[in-house]
Amino acid sequence: MSTPFATADLIDAYGDELASCELQFRQFGGVRAFFGPIQTIKCHEDNALVKEVLNQPGDGRVLVVDGGSSLRSALMGDMIARAAERNGWAGVVINGAVRDVAELATLSLGIKALGSNPRKSAKAGAGQVGVNVAFGQVVFTPGAWLYSDEDGIVVSAKELSLP
Repeated sequence: MSTPFATADLIDAYGDELASCELQFRQFGGVRAFFGPIQTIKCHEDNALVKEVLNQPGDGRVLVVDGGSSLRSALMGDMIARAAERNGWAGVVINGAVRDVAELATLSLGIKALGSNPRKSAKAGAGQVGVNVAFGQVVFTPGAWLYSDEDGIVVSAKELSLP
């Protein structure tokens, strides 16, 4: 979604109604600020569910992937990210690693992750979709709203009126 906003302004306006993620992410996508309703995946070093979900219509949602902070293998690369862009996802936040970083930066997609690793992940389909995931002192609930920019990530139980 392209409505301009700043997470710092949202915190100033909404205060304790918002959760602020303490985990420090790096920006990898071509879209630096993004927001939308949350969809979740919990998986560990296996990206089969990430691929499956991002190949479905995104409808402006943000996929939050809890990869357990593992940097041993990438949970998303350029092919899966291109599918997310093509299918209308607003962004992807990965508590783990990505790969194909130069290509990710060219996409019209918000992408945040802890880091990068060229190693492929497993493809067994292990994990869960649509469950609450927690990291950085925030619980990410499917259907809640995530707002992300250069300052960080905030989460609201409902869609916010942007200033």
